[in-house]
Amino acid sequence: MKKPTLFIVFLTVFIDVVGFSIIFPLFPAMLDYYLELDGKESLIGSLVVWLGQFAGNDRNAVATLFGGVIGSLYGFLQFVFAPIWGAYSDRHGRRPTLVFTLGGIVLANLIWVFAGSFVLLVLGRTIGGIMAGNISTASAVAADITTGKNRASGMILIGVALGLGFILGPAIGGLAYGWQLVEADHATSGLALHPFSGPAIIALAIAAVNWMLIIFRLSESLPPEKRGQSTAKSNFNPFAQLRRINLPGVAHTNLMYFAYWSAFSSVEFTITFFATETLKFTPFDIAWMFVFIGMSLIFFQGAVARQLIRRVGERRTALFGVCSTLPGFLVIGNATNPTMLYGGLLLMTAGSGMTMPSLNSLVSRYTPADRQGLSLGVFRSLGSLSRALGPIMGGLLYWKFGSSMPYWVGAAFLVLPFFMVLGLPPVPDYDEVSDEH
Repeated sequence: MKKPTLFIVFLTVFIDVVGFSIIFPLFPAMLDYYLELDGKESLIGSLVVWLGQFAGNDRNAVATLFGGVIGSLYGFLQFVFAPIWGAYSDRHGRRPTLVFTLGGIVLANLIWVFAGSFVLLVLGRTIGGIMAGNISTASAVAADITTGKNRASGMILIGVALGLGFILGPAIGGLAYGWQLVEADHATSGLALHPFSGPAIIALAIAAVNWMLIIFRLSESLPPEKRGQSTAKSNFNPFAQLRRINLPGVAHTNLMYFAYWSAFSSVEFTITFFATETLKFTPFDIAWMFVFIGMSLIFFQGAVARQLIRRVGERRTALFGVCSTLPGFLVIGNATNPTMLYGGLLLMTAGSGMTMPSLNSLVSRYTPADRQGLSLGVFRSLGSLSRALGPIMGGLLYWKFGSSMPYWVGAAFLVLPFFMVLGLPPVPDYDEVSDEH
């Protein structure tokens, strides 16, 4: 296994997740700032009026749905572009795809640094979401340099990067907000610095370092002779891309991943509001709660899942994961004290830590080498779609039907992936087939 290459893969995935999550703790302040700066007749003013129709003009509900919409924009664009970048890398190589897309992420963060209006913020998030679809290409690099039998190890590394990104992204955003380059009272509209430029500069610096590593240190992992020979044009419909991968197990695993991650992201998005409203958590308590979630994810992905997959295989490990997540949701939704909440979080993160790397490894092992980018692109794309839909669904359930409803609905929804994992076909060994030829 090529350690330097895997480190760059790890960093690329980490950057993508940080770019998605760094903005989470800033949503309420952003809503107030841009609404005051741009006015009620602007794009953000119209968005607030529209959200108010769903939230009954409840200020907290509007802020929650605003965060869901802005976060969902990023996730939806990843959904569209992940299979496109993956398929492009199958034909033209991983390195040029990553060089281009990471350059786009640098540009997106540069725009955010000077996003003195809501329109510029949306423009930066749009470019970032399109380019962050490269997580599929990074996953394909990990698949290229690992064999079928140790494929799970490379995919576990991807999972650890996801876990760290979701810990450090919101933490960076929250802490860096205290670095005020310009006070809100002195900020100007247009192409200018703003109160959120501090987090944007940090995101820009991290992305730039990753881009330089890709340019100067990453070697191509997919040689020309192994690249796909398909002449099919890129299709902007990920479901159409899925039909191009007519392989037993791939569609099944993708749909299971979509169902599981939709439920998980719906719950994850509302935990902050639940802990604040029900258990009176302070921002400091919330910060430690996310540290616990992230560290637990890393432990279960990096240690427990690795051993379980080695001993019982991906399918059984995924089944164990779903069976752990479901009661975790129920315990969280009925938590009346911090101990109960943390117990539910432990079950939830244990389940996710086992399920996610198992499904990641499965979809890669179901796919031959020349279609890894496309297959993993569709896989990541459906995950991005679930991250786009989950926060909106969770927010609506929370404010319309009560604080426990997202957790009950999420638990019920997990019945689908439970039965789907039981129907997964045996895993083919493409590595042995290629060795024979």
